[in-house]
Amino acid sequence: MMVLPAKHHMLVVEVILSAVLVAILMAPLTLPAGSIGGLDGSIGSLDHRDDLNDVPWPQRAVYLLGDVNCHQQADRSFFVNDNQMPFCARDLGLLAGAVAGLGLFILLGRRVPWTWLLVLLVPMAVDGVLQAITDYESSNALRLLTGLFAGAAAGYGAGMLVDNFFDAPDEEKGAASSDR
Repeated sequence: MMVLPAKHHMLVVEVILSAVLVAILMAPLTLPAGSIGGLDGSIGSLDHRDDLNDVPWPQRAVYLLGDVNCHQQADRSFFVNDNQMPFCARDLGLLAGAVAGLGLFILLGRRVPWTWLLVLLVPMAVDGVLQAITDYESSNALRLLTGLFAGAAAGYGAGMLVDNFFDAPDEEKGAASSDR
């Protein structure tokens, strides 16, 4: 069975994203109960490099990935095995949704109108903006759910873009790369 180039690239990304998701879900389970918590920090910086020195390297790598890419606020994160997850509830939903959305596109291969995907972004945008401008505080379950919707839209949309790139005539690809 021959895998088309677009599907081949999508499968590679799907495997990588799935492996990262599994590592994120497994990290708190494979550490002693109650050994990780209080990871509140800033996005884009290593706030807890020294705090994680005693954590075995595979789990440490996952938690440091979360440290750089997520605020890791304890009240916005799930706790598994009494350990704080490496990523907040919304980021966990975004990644899980991206895995599901890209997987769905790989299976179905159907393009949908972009407006359908944009509609899936609305719940996360509304939830996030309401929290930013009012006293409203979302629940972790709602953050996870809105992240799942947005991640599914992003994953499915990424699949459509990759598929479109490989379906485009070579002249269009050359023009797009020479415009850079």
